[in-house]
Amino acid sequence: MDTTTTIAIQGMTCSGCVQSVSKALHAIAGVQNVDVSLEQHQATVTFDNTKVTVEQLKEAIEDAGYDVA
Repeated sequence: MDTTTTIAIQGMTCSGCVQSVSKALHAIAGVQNVDVSLEQHQATVTFDNTKVTVEQLKEAIEDAGYDVA
């Protein structure tokens, strides 16, 4: 089932950061759409909740070097 969640992210300072977070999230099986906003310091992610959890999304962001608020 498709679910959309918004995750607050701390530590993004440039468009390269946005690309890093986007790449990390897109690499997860079950993620369908990612919209990362530098201005709002957040990522909106649409994913299949039978394949991936919000915790896994947050872990991927942290593994990319950013903090989840």
